Amino acid sequence: MRISDILHDKGADVVTATPDQTVGQLVAILKQHNLGAVVVSAGGRDIAGIVSERDVVRRLADGPAVLDQRIDAIMTPVTRLRSCGPTDSVDSLMELMTENRIRHVPVLDDDGRLTGIVSIGDVVKSRLGELKFQRDELEHYVSG
Repeated sequence: MRISDILHDKGADVVTATPDQTVGQLVAILKQHNLGAVVVSAGGRDIAGIVSERDVVRRLADGPAVLDQRIDAIMTPVTRLRSCGPTDSVDSLMELMTENRIRHVPVLDDDGRLTGIVSIGDVVKSRLGELKFQRDELEHYVSG
């Protein structure tokens, strides 16, 4: 299975925030859309970075003033960002997520443009779907 298969099922819409928005505004976006991470982008296609609820929580340990800081002060910048492409395998994405201890991975096309985002939940859902299909095929074969 490929990343494009996951995006086909879930959709390629990506909620983004701009680097100059505050962390407080980010928290509102995460809540509004029930998300764990947001891609940071000035224009919606070129990525500046990614910021997760984990980033917010870790910075809140320094005090509530972080809520007034800009998102780009706490985000993972594009230079350290882990991403995947639509033709990458789900297995390679699972390895990437496990090795880097990340839960959200932006999907970039060949030109480096944002085409979607995949979460660990999306990966688990796709694997469960594959396992159910295989089980059903085996049951059909055995009883067929």
